[in-house]
Amino acid sequence: MKRIFPNFIFICGTLFACSTPPETTFPIKKNISESVFASGLIKAKNQYRAFANTNGILSSLSVEEGELVEEGQILLEISNESTKLSRETAELAREFADRRENELKIKEVEVSIEFARIKFENDSLLLSRQENLWKQGIGTANDLEQRRLNFQNSKTQYLSAQLRYRDFKRELEFNERNASKNLAISKSVEGDLSLRSKIAGKVYALLVEKGEMVNPQTPLAIIGSADEFILEMQVDEYDVAKVKEGQRILVKLDSYRGEIFEAVLRKINPIMDERTKSFTVEAEFVQKPDVLYPNLNFEANILIQAKENVLTIPRNYLIQDRFVLAADGDTLEIQTGLKDYQLVEVLGGINEQTKLKKPFL
Repeated sequence: MKRIFPNFIFICGTLFACSTPPETTFPIKKNISESVFASGLIKAKNQYRAFANTNGILSSLSVEEGELVEEGQILLEISNESTKLSRETAELAREFADRRENELKIKEVEVSIEFARIKFENDSLLLSRQENLWKQGIGTANDLEQRRLNFQNSKTQYLSAQLRYRDFKRELEFNERNASKNLAISKSVEGDLSLRSKIAGKVYALLVEKGEMVNPQTPLAIIGSADEFILEMQVDEYDVAKVKEGQRILVKLDSYRGEIFEAVLRKINPIMDERTKSFTVEAEFVQKPDVLYPNLNFEANILIQAKENVLTIPRNYLIQDRFVLAADGDTLEIQTGLKDYQLVEVLGGINEQTKLKKPFL
């Protein structure tokens, strides 16, 4: 044992001056564990805030708080007249661009092509005949030239009619696809007027009332799992390096006073909150309480390491993290190991026969 006198004479003097006999103890072997303290809130698993994707007036509520919902179920409806009119306009444009509605126009173009083809073939035949007559010395040069001009004009008109037909069909196809896409977009936007649940779960809160104006920044409801919950807590940046997934956690809930629940650390969010200088950690109950609600407060001890049957002393007997006061008044320096809120592991400096006196601090 190493005795230290000069630095702690004032402590000894205080003890001797005290008329009440000081508390004493002996180091004893106990189990001890080191833990990191954290606090936080209970959340439903997959809990989220539902937002609108459009502006409008809340026209109807399809669910109540506490109601169970299925994935995709409508929660509420938003009214927006301009969105409805846009969808109707898109439907009209789609009908106008529909290929079946343009069959008559297509038929007209096809007839004009057929007429141009017949005229082209006829003028080609007349030119051939005129050329044969010319070879036989029959007819005039003017007649031959006129046949050639008629042939060229017919050929040009026939080719132009074919090009117009191809361009017309491409235009119809483009207009049809474009109108279909615009209609799909309009229906999608109109579909945003119905807010649907992303999960099968429970409606924990409705944050707006019928008739209120809402926008994409307005939270409308809080949805989450009906029977699965997580513990979301904050761990200080100085302690986060000690915590790891899979560690045991002892949990105290304000709503279950006097009871301790066990949980397991499942996730460490990898970014620090600059404002609080802490990390968000998530855990799951090993055996959850019978009744839980989102936003219940809790305190937790994340177990970092534990030792069994080691020499310990009460933590309030420790002075400046490395000294103790012997019953005879000597100040002894000790080596310590794990510490919790009540005990300190003793690695050396005293033994089970060393009687200690509680200091008056």
